[in-house]
Amino acid sequence: MTLNGLKWSLLSMDPPAVEVLHYKDGEQSSTLLQQLNKLREQNILTDVILRAGNKEIPCHRNVLVSSSPYFRAMFCNNFLETQQTRVDMKGVGPVILTSIVDYVYTGLVSINLDNVLRLMQAASMLQYGRLFEACSYFLQAQLRPDNCLSMIRLSDMMNCDSLREKAKEMAMKSFTDVSSSEDLCELSLQELMGYLDDDSLCAEEEQVFETLVAWIHHDPVSRKGTISNLFKKVRLRHLHPTYLFQFIANDPLIQSSTLCTEIIESVRRLMFSIDARSFRDLVVDFKPLWAAPRRRSYNDALVVVGGRRNNEQTSREALVFDEKTQKWQRLAKLPVRLYKASYVALHSILYVLGGLTTNTRRSHVSRTVYTLSLKTNQWRTAEPMLEPRFAHQSVSYLHFLFVLGGLGSDRQLTPSVERYNGMFNQWESVSPIPEAVLHPAVAATNQRIYMFGGQDATQNPARLIQVYHIGRNMWSKMENRTVKNVSAPAVVLDEKIYIVGGYTRRVNAYDVEANKFIICANLKERRMHHAASSLNGKLYVTGGRHINGHDVIEDTDTLECFDPKTDTWTCKGSLPYKLYDHGSLTLTCVGNNWKKSP
Repeated sequence: MTLNGLKWSLLSMDPPAVEVLHYKDGEQSSTLLQQLNKLREQNILTDVILRAGNKEIPCHRNVLVSSSPYFRAMFCNNFLETQQTRVDMKGVGPVILTSIVDYVYTGLVSINLDNVLRLMQAASMLQYGRLFEACSYFLQAQLRPDNCLSMIRLSDMMNCDSLREKAKEMAMKSFTDVSSSEDLCELSLQELMGYLDDDSLCAEEEQVFETLVAWIHHDPVSRKGTISNLFKKVRLRHLHPTYLFQFIANDPLIQSSTLCTEIIESVRRLMFSIDARSFRDLVVDFKPLWAAPRRRSYNDALVVVGGRRNNEQTSREALVFDEKTQKWQRLAKLPVRLYKASYVALHSILYVLGGLTTNTRRSHVSRTVYTLSLKTNQWRTAEPMLEPRFAHQSVSYLHFLFVLGGLGSDRQLTPSVERYNGMFNQWESVSPIPEAVLHPAVAATNQRIYMFGGQDATQNPARLIQVYHIGRNMWSKMENRTVKNVSAPAVVLDEKIYIVGGYTRRVNAYDVEANKFIICANLKERRMHHAASSLNGKLYVTGGRHINGHDVIEDTDTLECFDPKTDTWTCKGSLPYKLYDHGSLTLTCVGNNWKKSP
């Protein structure tokens, strides 16, 4: 049968299932390239020679033109190279030119530390974009804190955005390590200020100050005059007060600058004054420095510590909640077992105060103070309280800690109050509570400490609010029938004080300015001996004891969250174990330092 006959036979058949077959040979392009490379190696049909030094490489113009805009411009326009059979490749060495031609014909190239810079430079000149990015990817894999600043300079020289982005990201995330490198001292003033001014810089403000001082000392003659501009990049509000006034204020560089000393003095007046309204007295130019937000690398972490675990014994455990993974991680254990200690945070340090020791033959009431920082994940002892006590309350305000009431060494209810000054590391007695109570809800805001309810000496609920004016060292009290809580936490959120449960399901928000209570969504069950803390604008409640439907008291391991904007409760999982009479507070850390700690 002839070809025409076959075609007529096909057309006379029923319509085919597939009218058109679009065939693509996946091996055609690679096979073609392999054949072209063999022709090049045998010098068959080559029509141009690329020359670098004494090295001559025969090539096909059409292959070069197809592979690069550089060669397309060279051979497809009225340039001299169009007529030449030999083209000198100035600026490219023979080894690198060989590698690039091999890459053009095979798609393969070996990148290593010896050739990456020359290969990257040639790829940029000859406009091989994918090869250029491959070199960038290789350099990104070599990034370390001690070379990332050099890589940034290299990326600027090479105009490589992808390398610059990754190197800058490492410099920001590992700034504590980067700050000790010699490369940092070689930065220009503009470059250094760019780092210190960046919200995403992963460093504590103390580290920021030490970095700028080290940078100035690297070349003090020409850089000393920059201290004022650099100091404005330190976010003073987020410095530890002791560091600010004992180290920074006494630094010779600070003292040599009139503007810096004025800034320090303004902050000193603000922080040493109990009255937060002193902010109005700040010089206008200094207000933005004080109001600067904390850096994005700072994270708030929910920490749970101590208490009674599984209704068996006092716990030495300390846990931190990772919001991203919704999981609990263990921190270093408390040095001793403490029953009804108090727990409070001051300047991102966790304080455990007093309590009744339970891991000795004879329990005793303690006045010891233990501290924990997420930065070190190690427990230390601090200046002890003036009096031993347990079942007491503690609260922080500005740079002070206040310890209120509880049971003393004689196991009797005490109205005494003492205050710890975090800047001077000193304790002092202040005015006692008008009416001593056990297990009240306590919170501090607006220059005052508010004590709601509790239990009096006859174990009856105290329906009153007791208020301590911090600046005047005076107490006042007022009866309020709404108050009826025992063993309930209080948390300040959105300028309101939230009182959560306390042998009740009720949740009330106390508006300090209006002196009135706002009724919020109830808890699911009557709860007491639990703990609460604010985290990222929400209220988290951990553990405690609850009264079930059969009026039986049970321990719980729940983690619940209250959103004041929607007035709703949601479950966020559970603690690793049932827990009550524990501490729950929010600590701030840079990144996740606690994960790296022993």
